Amino acid sequence: MKQAFTARVFQEGNWFVAQCLEVDVASQGETKNEALSNLQEALELHFEPPTATIIPVNQIC
Repeated sequence: MKQAFTARVFQEGNWFVAQCLEVDVASQGETKNEALSNLQEALELHFEPPTATIIPVNQIC
C-alpha cells in the first residue's frame, strides 16, 4: 500500500535536506532531487517490518 507524505526541502551549506513532516524521518543529498530520493528510501526502510538479526538459541538450564 502506498501512502503520500509531505516533504520540506531546505539547504544547509552545500547539502539539501529533505524532511518528512508527518514522520520524524529526514535525509540529505547534493541536489533537491537526490535529497528527496534518499528521503523516499529512508521512509521505505522506516516502515519495513523488523526482522531478527540474531536467531535466538534455546538454552537448557
